[in-house]
Formats: sequence, C-alpha cells, structure tokens
Amino acid sequence: MPRFSCPGLDADGPAAAVALRALAGAGLVRPRQGSGVFVIATEPAEDWPTRLRRAAVTDVYEVRTAVEVHAARLAAERRTAEDVTAIEAALAGRRAAGAAADPAFVDADIAFHAAVVAAAHNPVLADLFTEFTPVLRESLIELLALTGLRATDPDTGDAAHEALVRALAAGDAEGAAEVLRAELADPFAG
Repeated sequence: MPRFSCPGLDADGPAAAVALRALAGAGLVRPRQGSGVFVIATEPAEDWPTRLRRAAVTDVYEVRTAVEVHAARLAAERRTAEDVTAIEAALAGRRAAGAAADPAFVDADIAFHAAVVAAAHNPVLADLFTEFTPVLRESLIELLALTGLRATDPDTGDAAHEALVRALAAGDAEGAAEVLRAELADPFAG
C-alpha cells in the first residue's frame, strides 16, 4: 500500500484523513480501496462556480443560448396552465421594470427567462440556469451600460418576449425555440 510521509503527521490519524479528503475534493488524488491513494493531477480542479466567475462573457452567453433554447422547446411541450400564468406574470414584471434602472430591468428579464426554464420541468436545466445566472446578470448589466441599448428602447426585446409567451401557450415547440434563438442572437456580433 503506498504511503505518504509528512513530518509531524500520523499517516493513519484523523488529520491525515482530513488532508486526503481535501486533496481528493480538489481532484488531486483518488483513493482505491485496498490499494492506497494515487496522485491523479498536479493542479487542483476548479469548482464550477469559480470557473463560471472566470469565464468570458461570450462563453456564458453561448451556454445560456444552448440551455434556454432547449428549455423553451421543452417548456412548449410540457408547460401547465400554472406555468403559462407564471410566465405571463414574469412578462408583466419585465414590462413594469422597463421604467427602472438597468439592474432592476435585468433582474426582471432573468426572472422571465427563469420562468420559461422552470416550465421545461427539467431540474438539471433549471439548476444549470441557476448556476450561471449571477455571472449572466453582471454581464447583462455591463452590456446594457456599454451599449446604451435601453436609452432609445427602455423595454428592449418586448415583442420577442411576447411572441415567446404566445408560442409557449400554443404548445409550439419549434416556434418557441426559434423566437428565443433569434432573441438571444449574439449581442457581441458587429
């Protein structure tokens, strides 16, 4: 059985067990029952929230598009009457936030999109959306500040959001996906 040595640390004691768990959690070692502990990496694995915080805005936006377009398709197929009511309420909240500052508008926009993702009834998609929402929020606020997009259209994208609600309510999966795909078209192009 491979052993490790560290002065002042009992290799079979509780401190060693804690250290090994920490190393395993960082993705540096992997224990094998009956064989010992093996080094599998020399750099710690980065956890998902840390990786998201360091990700480029374009990378996060590409993932957002992939997740949300698929979620819209599923939502159109799986939505309930309660889901449609929640999405309509989120659209009303987004419209009300049109008169607010960019952070409040972004929060209302994200709440609308979260309602669409929730209507997909896929907990993995919902969790993934929730994980990248903080990074997305900051990116969208920054994007609005840089572009001044809302100066001429405070409720930017309202027609697309309304079209998405209609497609979802009608159960038009491909229509919902296409509306969302067009709405989320690369804001960084051009």
